[in-house]
Amino acid sequence: MLVVAASVATAAARTPDNDDIYAKTASIDSPFYYPNLKMKYDIWEAPMSDEEMYYLYYGYAYRPEYKPLVSDPYQTRVMEIMSKIAIEEPMVSDLDELVMAASQSLASDPFSPQMLNIMAYAYGALGDKKREQAYYERMNAVIKVIADSGDGLREKTPMHIIMFSHGLDLIAAKGWNYRKSQVISRNVEFVPFEVPHNKVKGYYFDFSRIYWNKPEGYTFKRARTWQFNNLKPREYK
Repeated sequence: MLVVAASVATAAARTPDNDDIYAKTASIDSPFYYPNLKMKYDIWEAPMSDEEMYYLYYGYAYRPEYKPLVSDPYQTRVMEIMSKIAIEEPMVSDLDELVMAASQSLASDPFSPQMLNIMAYAYGALGDKKREQAYYERMNAVIKVIADSGDGLREKTPMHIIMFSHGLDLIAAKGWNYRKSQVISRNVEFVPFEVPHNKVKGYYFDFSRIYWNKPEGYTFKRARTWQFNNLKPREYK
C-alpha cells in the first residue's frame, strides 16, 4: 500500500461552493476551465495546486461523463487480478493486465484513490518510476482535497465525496479498518472505524452529489470496497 500523509483534521476546511465551482469550471475564460484542468491532471507533468484539485475534483460532478450510479465491470476485473497476483514478485503479464484493467476503471472514475494506488504499484513493479510517482501524487492529491472539505467529525462538518468508495479509500489509506456505513440524513453517512483512533469513532461524509441525477425509481446497492489490497508501504522522496 502507498501510505498517504494527508491530514483529515484541517484548520480551515473548505466546504465546496457548488455555484462557484460550476461557474468557474464551465467558463472558457476561467483558469479553472474543466477541460484544461482535466488535461493537466491526465498529463501530470508536475503536481497540481490545491486550488486546481478542488475545482477538478468537485467540478467532475457537473460533467456528462460523471455517472456514479453506473456499475464498473473493470473494477471487478482489477480485484480478480489482485486476488491472484504475487504482490512481492508479480509476473509481468499479470502487471500488464492489471494496468489495462485499472486504466479502464479510471476512465469512469478518474479520482479513485484505490485505482490510483494500484496503478502506482503496478508501474513501480514494472520499473517505471516516473509513472509510479505520478499516480502516487495523484492519489495523495485526491485524498487531500477530500480531507480539506471538512473535518469529518460531525454531521455538520462532513468531508465531501463524489463516489462512496472515495470516503472508504481515505480511511483505508490511513491504514484503518472500518465497518458498514450508516446513513444519517439525506446527504450524510457515517462510517465507523473498527476501533477508535485518537478517540474518534468514525468519519462523516456528504454524498449528496452522487444522487443529483438519480433516475426515478433507481435503487442503488453499495458494495464495500477492498482495503487497498494489502499492498506494502513505499517511501517517496
